[in-house]
This record gives sequence, structure tokens and C-alpha cells, in this order.
Amino acid sequence: MEQPKGFALLGNKYKICKLIKSLYGLKQTPKQWHEKFDYVILEYDFKHNSADKCIYSKFTNDFDMIIYLYMDDILIIGTNINDVNDTKKYLTFKIQNERLKWRRYNFWYQNKKT
Repeated sequence: MEQPKGFALLGNKYKICKLIKSLYGLKQTPKQWHEKFDYVILEYDFKHNSADKCIYSKFTNDFDMIIYLYMDDILIIGTNINDVNDTKKYLTFKIQNERLKWRRYNFWYQNKKT
């Protein structure tokens, strides 16, 4: 770590400042989290929604999946539970964050054709 230009004091060139406030208290933490999530999920062939950059989608012949990211909450909606679980495993592995804990809620919707 180096001192910022213009802030180095004579005789104290190699001294640095200790960060007292934790990273999770800083304002840029949500932005850094979103950038990390964005990189990881786009790498897994998801696409951004053109209207909202917090919505990601992946549509294939086998399944459809939509992910909504709000702050550090993630909502995954999919047509195949196995693919949802694979995506959760991928995210857990790539992000490696102890704060990433999954809760399971099952919602079933059947579209009846008339």
C-alpha cells in the first residue's frame, strides 16, 4: 500500500494508514458486491434484463431461469429444480462468501390451457 500522491509527509514516506472501519460498513460495498455477482453470473451464460440491471435471465430448451438481485438478497425462479440447485452450487463455489446462505421456498404454478 502506498500513500496517495500529495499526502506523503517528509520523513514518513513509508507509513500508511490503518483502516478502522470494516469493509462492510463502507458505502461502496453494495457496488463491489454487485460487480462481483454480475461478473460471476454473466460468466454462467445469464443475460442482463434491458430494463433492470438487477435482473438476470437464462432461457434454454430444457429450462428457464430468472435471478433477481436486491442488495445482498437473491431470488431465483426456475422451471427445473435441478438447474436451480446447480446455479446455487455454482454461485456458492464462485463467490465463496460465508454470508451466502440459501433458504428454500417452493412455489408451484400450473398454467391450465383452456
